[in-house]
Amino acid sequence: MRMLCLHGYHGSAAILRQQMAPLAAAIGPHAELIYVDAPSLAQSDFGWWNEGFTGWDRTRDWAVELLRTGPPVDGIFGFSQGAALTGLLAGLRDSQPTLVQFEFAIMVGGFTSTMPKHAGLFLRKLVIPSVHVTGRADTIVPSRDSLLLAARFADPLIIEHAGGHVIPGHSSVTEPITSFLARFSRDASTAPASGADR
Repeated sequence: MRMLCLHGYHGSAAILRQQMAPLAAAIGPHAELIYVDAPSLAQSDFGWWNEGFTGWDRTRDWAVELLRTGPPVDGIFGFSQGAALTGLLAGLRDSQPTLVQFEFAIMVGGFTSTMPKHAGLFLRKLVIPSVHVTGRADTIVPSRDSLLLAARFADPLIIEHAGGHVIPGHSSVTEPITSFLARFSRDASTAPASGADR
């Protein structure tokens, strides 16, 4: 199984690899993790978009091209702004399935867009299986914002933890995620090692 991993604002593929290290170790053989940089980082930008989702169109087109022409991915993992992007791509997948296809979405410390330009992505509850991780002490993306993102989905798995804006590595978070991923693993015993940069 192959999972595309999307970093947060002021992040990068390398930073996300470090942030996900405990979770990646727990996932073990279940997934090959593919870390990518936001296309705007080449222009010394900080993320997938800026204030008011400026840059969303560029990121959307880049993501569609990657998902259509790159190595196939089974699911998407996102942290912070990357989790918000994962939610938007899930909306794109459900509303325009000819554009992108993937089987699950995992969002940690995410938030949702209420902008009119994204309304068409959320006309109904998203049916893609999803996991939403939120920290009760998160002051960057408060738990209520992550729960609003989870509410976009028909059957979200919500995992709360006592910490802040982090990707937790303790078993109360990693075990439910590992169990969730096992549903999508074609053959865990032969899956590639995690941690490939693309």
